[in-house]
Amino acid sequence: MLKTTTLGLALLLALSACQDGQYAASTRHLAPIPPATLALMSAKGVSPADPILMRAYKKESEIELWKRGANGKYALLKTYPMCRWSGQLGPKTREGDRQAPEGFYAVTPASMNPNSSLYLSFNLGYPNEYDRSLGRTGAHLMVHGSCSSRGCFAMTDEAISELYAVVREAFAGGQRAVQFQSYPFRMTPENLARHRQDPNIAFWRNLKEGADRFEVTGAEPGVGVADGRYAFDAGDEATAGAVARKQADDERQVAALVASGTPAVRLVYEDGGQHRSFRETMVAAGGGLGEVSRPEALAAGPREVAMPAAGPVALAGKRDPVRGAAALKPAGPGGTEAERQRLMKIFAAAGDGRE
Repeated sequence: MLKTTTLGLALLLALSACQDGQYAASTRHLAPIPPATLALMSAKGVSPADPILMRAYKKESEIELWKRGANGKYALLKTYPMCRWSGQLGPKTREGDRQAPEGFYAVTPASMNPNSSLYLSFNLGYPNEYDRSLGRTGAHLMVHGSCSSRGCFAMTDEAISELYAVVREAFAGGQRAVQFQSYPFRMTPENLARHRQDPNIAFWRNLKEGADRFEVTGAEPGVGVADGRYAFDAGDEATAGAVARKQADDERQVAALVASGTPAVRLVYEDGGQHRSFRETMVAAGGGLGEVSRPEALAAGPREVAMPAAGPVALAGKRDPVRGAAALKPAGPGGTEAERQRLMKIFAAAGDGRE
């Protein structure tokens, strides 16, 4: 009982450091975990107090929430669509580059901001030890509400309320830090084959080492920094062997995909992206997401750039498909300038483009 009380007081003290600002009187940070999510936890045999881990994917615009069970292994609980992230695929390197970070971060009780101007938020802890070793700059990289981003992951107010409550209860249950794994995309052989000549591929393969350990063991990987790279605990001999087999199998699949003609590409965004479900909502409802940063940058989706050995060559008009009613037709063949302008106005109605 004393341990629980002490932990609770420590958590309240950590949160009180963020109690200044215009939202200091708000109680939104005390909102309970929604009943449907509690029922999902119960069905999976976990409780709100059990530890959590999160994984983010920019290209897919999703954040996964994982819960640790009684067997000590993490299982996927729920996947949340991102409403907005900014920048490009690749790591954040400097203040003001609009990049959302990629890497392995730690969310602590002191990271929680109950009085955020973006409803609620928690800090990812950028720059971490790895970032600092490379002289990277920037601060206040968050997961927060709304649909506006300038280097953060915006989740909508409803989603951040739930995520905040889940993190809060894990801290109350004794977890000291929540590992947040941030990736450019899901580390599948298909993605690695397609992005094999991207300038960031060596960094992404380093991130995959940690992803592989988590996926093989179901346990949070121990993370350090050595020789300008992330370094991960190898574990015992059996674990190291299982991870090595997975990596070798993935490499064989990558080689087979390349041999079969899978093109090497780089995705270029106007300024980040969002999950297609939000894009469809914006078009169908003409808004409803609150402020949306730079809605015009979301209109066409990322542009594919071919990456041959001699250097990058743009593939004219080649873009990732946008599913559903939200697909915007380009001007020229296949679409008119008037149609493009009409749809752009729909996006603009969701927000004025300011951060």
